[in-house]
Amino acid sequence: MPTSTGERPDLPEYMTWEELEQLPDEIAGEIELWEGRVVWMRRAPAEHQDYSVELRNGLRRCAREEMANKPDRRWRASTETNVFFGTTGKSDFVTPDFLVYPCLKQEYQDIRASDVLIAGEVLSPSNTERDVEAKKARYAGAGIPWYWEVILGRNPRRISSIRAYGLETGHGRLPNGVAPLRPVNYIIAGEWTPAGSDGISFDSPFPLHIPWSELEF
Repeated sequence: MPTSTGERPDLPEYMTWEELEQLPDEIAGEIELWEGRVVWMRRAPAEHQDYSVELRNGLRRCAREEMANKPDRRWRASTETNVFFGTTGKSDFVTPDFLVYPCLKQEYQDIRASDVLIAGEVLSPSNTERDVEAKKARYAGAGIPWYWEVILGRNPRRISSIRAYGLETGHGRLPNGVAPLRPVNYIIAGEWTPAGSDGISFDSPFPLHIPWSELEF
């Protein structure tokens, strides 16, 4: 999930999807619309793209193995694909670094948040906690059942850890008179590091077994 504070063209604070489509691709591709508000997301470095693709490939392989055993369950894994919130309209969307969703009925069909099983972000040391939590809250509020984080390290470049968060639709006990800030939140349900495991091993939303060797380049 890269962010940018560099020089940007002078755009209004709010835009519609139709207005966004009129912008050059190199500008529109750096923007998400959060309930119509323009949120800038810069192009990521090569390492970010590489790890996003390698994880997508691992998820895709696992999805295909599941489909071979259960043909009625059909999944797709993609990278940097817009996910639209709500049942209609396109002026409220985010672009996860990778995602898993059921095969849709029509070709080139828009992906809605209600379709998504896993939304994931690749995080570099430059990502701030505020940015990460804001986007995570969007995924949770949309009811996406799984959120994954891939945390990158430096010197050498590598995956430091991968975390899987499950959506908690209720909440734990709080002191009397205190209410949670958000009605739904994510709870960490799995974490893997190269030093502590042979790779990802998880059984939801379908069996996922991805060795670290598949996530190296």
